[in-house]
Amino acid sequence: MYIQMTDGVPPPPEQSSLDHRIQELDKQKEIDDWLPITSSRNAKWWYSTFHNVTAMVGAGVLGLPFSMAQLGWGPGITVLILSWIITLYTLWQMVEMHEMVPGKRFDRYHELGQFAFGERLGLYIIVPQQIIVEVGVCIVYMVTGGQSLKKFHELACQDCSPIRLSFFIMIFASSHFVLSHLPNFNSISGVSLVAAVMSLSYSTIAWTASAAKGVQEDVQYGYKSGTTASTVLSFFTGLGGIAFAYAGHNVVLEIQATIPSTPNKPSKGPMWKGVVVAYVVVALCYFPVALVGYGIFGNAVMDNLLLSLEKPVWAIAVANLFVVMHVIGSYQIFAMPVFDMVETFFVKKLNFKPSSVLRFIVRNVYVALTMFIAIMIPFFGGLLAFFGGFAFAPTTYFLPCIMWLIIYKPKRFSMSWWTNWVCIVLGVILMIVSSIGGLRQIIIQSKDYSFFS
Repeated sequence: MYIQMTDGVPPPPEQSSLDHRIQELDKQKEIDDWLPITSSRNAKWWYSTFHNVTAMVGAGVLGLPFSMAQLGWGPGITVLILSWIITLYTLWQMVEMHEMVPGKRFDRYHELGQFAFGERLGLYIIVPQQIIVEVGVCIVYMVTGGQSLKKFHELACQDCSPIRLSFFIMIFASSHFVLSHLPNFNSISGVSLVAAVMSLSYSTIAWTASAAKGVQEDVQYGYKSGTTASTVLSFFTGLGGIAFAYAGHNVVLEIQATIPSTPNKPSKGPMWKGVVVAYVVVALCYFPVALVGYGIFGNAVMDNLLLSLEKPVWAIAVANLFVVMHVIGSYQIFAMPVFDMVETFFVKKLNFKPSSVLRFIVRNVYVALTMFIAIMIPFFGGLLAFFGGFAFAPTTYFLPCIMWLIIYKPKRFSMSWWTNWVCIVLGVILMIVSSIGGLRQIIIQSKDYSFFS
């Protein structure tokens, strides 16, 4: 039986398969061009500087004197310096591993984890920790923004009736219902630059105002807790507070993904330059605040240094306003990878069409959720220590080292081998003890707290 082909000869199977593959690649490119992390790769090296400063020098810097009070002079200074060195080293590892496979970039933390641990195990190890870190930071920054707005209101209008902290958290959250709709990292570079400048500004105001106040007459530097058990647990809390302060690793690959890269000029060059400048700024912020704040107030310092200061009124009010402006930018830096994860899940796994409606719903729901949790548990010191230990220590202090050992396999007992194992052991200890201390701190603070106060 003869059948005439009216539409011409059908393409061979190989051509059909190739066409299908091309369509899939085009679809993948369309999705990547829409997702926050991969949609723009034209960032300059200095973008990484202020993105890293904004990501790292956040709420944690104001809690450093409180952490020092729980650790004491010797252990506190030691942990501060060790943390600065270890986290700079692990951040260098992350930058190096971004493009270790020729022709491929690990644009997200979990992609690197999948390469190191395997497709499925990498997701199970990295994604929960990264989500806890990023959502946890956003919650803490909601609390910080609300507290700083409240403090600014009290200083600027001392005769006004007091307003609940819950309302100030809502006011702070309102800015994110707008800013969260900026599409990608490069689009928030201006916000991030302002936030980085603000971090250096309020840190300087915090320690200079403390120094101007002078050492308090009844200052005490001994451990405040009455019992040995309480002292040890408070020590654990202090470790968590410092761990929280070094949190930029969770977004470093996502930041590096925005920098252009060629075989002759890989992205690690400009990224590392930006990281070094950022870490100089980190040192200028962290060490004066921690040492001067603790030196002036001793173990009576509050878990947010600016809350311990009252004069000069105008300077402290301005500093609190700077904190608000900074954590607005910091919130966006840590929220962007979460948006990327959720939007990737919807468009790649559930086959939703990339659209502004999907983005509008996802991002508004996220902001509302972090705001609601912040209103329920606004315990700044306890949240710092708990999140610092439970999630920040792994992703910052030792997971990069584990992945380095798995991927590069340095010679046993070599300098690289020993360095990574020391970081891993210290990081695991930090994770365990600071989580315990932070949880205890939250429980203590919650005894006298009523919801939505």
